Amino acid sequence: MAGGGWEPMLLGIEPRMCSVCGKGLYRNVTLLRGGWSRCTVCDQFVHYSCLASGRTRFLKVRPRVCKVCREAQVPSSQPINSSVGA
Repeated sequence: MAGGGWEPMLLGIEPRMCSVCGKGLYRNVTLLRGGWSRCTVCDQFVHYSCLASGRTRFLKVRPRVCKVCREAQVPSSQPINSSVGA
């Protein structure tokens, strides 16, 4: 009985959660099927689709920045045109 119990030695595997969409991140998802990356501003893991877009929609801005951090960086002084379609 000197070995102790097994239960404290077994650690549960908890998936990381995306800080943008709140869904789980799994290592078995490749970059071409979604994937994930780390935001350079908040240092959190997020889905590749939750990163800020670059010049084209499917290419992401470098250094990697999540959509939440990108919105915080962009000044909100730009007026929003609410009369679209009027």
